[in-house]
Amino acid sequence: MNLKSKTNRIICITLALILTATAFSGCSSSKEKKIAVFVPGIVADSPVYSMLVDGVNAAVEEYNQANGANAAADIFEAGTNQAEWNSKLTSIVSTGKYEVIISSNPSLPDLAVPLTKTFPSQKFLLLDATCEGNKSISTVCYNQYEQAYVTGYIGSLMSKSHKMALIAAQEYPVMNEIIYPFFVKGAQDAVSGTSVEFRIVGNWYDATKGAELADSVAKIGVDVILPICGGASQGVISSAVNNGIYITWFDNNGFDKAPGTIISSTVMEQAKMTKEVTLEYLNGNTKWGTARMSGMKEGFVNLVQDDERYINTVPESIRKNVAALVDDIKSGKKVIK
Repeated sequence: MNLKSKTNRIICITLALILTATAFSGCSSSKEKKIAVFVPGIVADSPVYSMLVDGVNAAVEEYNQANGANAAADIFEAGTNQAEWNSKLTSIVSTGKYEVIISSNPSLPDLAVPLTKTFPSQKFLLLDATCEGNKSISTVCYNQYEQAYVTGYIGSLMSKSHKMALIAAQEYPVMNEIIYPFFVKGAQDAVSGTSVEFRIVGNWYDATKGAELADSVAKIGVDVILPICGGASQGVISSAVNNGIYITWFDNNGFDKAPGTIISSTVMEQAKMTKEVTLEYLNGNTKWGTARMSGMKEGFVNLVQDDERYINTVPESIRKNVAALVDDIKSGKKVIK
């Protein structure tokens, strides 16, 4: 073989290798999906956001193992200053790196909808939120009618003064239209005439203000408090322990926060739900433009009943009463709405 033939052969082989590598590269990139997880807060400060991150990571790992893919998720913490969330979310979208942004908060649709007009290819998967009809957004909310009702119900049965309180970080539609009124409804259905005070911290982190509000309602006879105020809840718990009153807990198992003071935990299965919707996206099965609600019947909202601290704190007669209520909701015999 002469030099020219050898040279031509080397060139052909080189081109073949390049084309093969390009083909494999194209195949690989087709399986590469980049997800942004937008945390409207701080992961370490919130079990709800920790479950969000865990659910996405679990889905990505399962998808990659099953498909030989290299999907990946980047986590962005936006902090507790809600005024900064919009600009931080916009900066992520503007990079164009992420086809989908996954987040969890009732306020996220208000931030996402305008962005879908400016960036029409951007998709959003939003949990603990509701938005229907926007083809760039899919939402899943937990049945907080049920969650709030059951929490109010058991709190009222445990109250001796028949005076309760809900201390919230802020007012927002889900709080004002679902959580607070159905907490009241559950309390009053359990014990007629039970009153429920409503107090606002003003942010999601001020534990000192949380303690002050809890102290103030304790002085007027409140003996059961539901705190939904993020880091400020630590102040509410501290006040409850000092004042010898009870706490009902929302969204995750909180019995370890103050054994003997926490009387109930109504949980939402955030990690389970996040994994499910993330896998739907990765497999191309997301129904964009839809909003769905999942509750006790579907297994995404529940009351923790098997924790020893629950059993040791709440009398058996009340536990049986509440267990019957939960069973009726799960079976569809009782509908909360």
